[in-house]
Amino acid sequence: MTGPAPFQLNDTDREILSMTDEQYQFHTWEDLKKIIANNDLAVLKRKPSDLVRYIAWSSGVKEQYGTITKYICEERLHWPPLISADGGVAFTYNNPTPFADPADYKILRNDWPYGVTPDITHMVVWLKTPIPIDSQTGDLTPESRMLIDAFVDKTFTSRLGPERVQWFKNWAQLQSVRGLEHVHVLLKDAPPELIKELTGE
Repeated sequence: MTGPAPFQLNDTDREILSMTDEQYQFHTWEDLKKIIANNDLAVLKRKPSDLVRYIAWSSGVKEQYGTITKYICEERLHWPPLISADGGVAFTYNNPTPFADPADYKILRNDWPYGVTPDITHMVVWLKTPIPIDSQTGDLTPESRMLIDAFVDKTFTSRLGPERVQWFKNWAQLQSVRGLEHVHVLLKDAPPELIKELTGE
């Protein structure tokens, strides 16, 4: 990799960039269970070659669109954003409660998933409505966790069972796409037809 990275690299990123793909150990389903249970999300990482490509892609997107958020809004979500009072991104939505209206969220594959084993599909649920977080910690409030749990149960777990679904939401400082609300969902052995049904892609 040459030139400055388009985002702040953390210690995990630097460690990964010093590896080859052959040296990398993929996150397994059991690994992910522990990481999510401990809220140790900073250890999630991409495969070295994927991270190099992601850095290059991010640089190109920022050069063309200004921000990754703008690219996702325009090219992936097709949601025309409003500019909020604090200069961030906001959207016109039908219902202020997250997940209450299907028009206010979109489920997509993660275009740049973490380095997980091939049996795992990494999805992202993008929302027009903000999910409340604890202002002190940047983590989800108990009420927000219940809200996400209910949505994940209805949308994913009801189809695959509780042992094949996990979810997490990165704290603000870990998000590579800040200002655009999203929740990560991991599916184990999900059939392709279900992914197509959920994403429309």
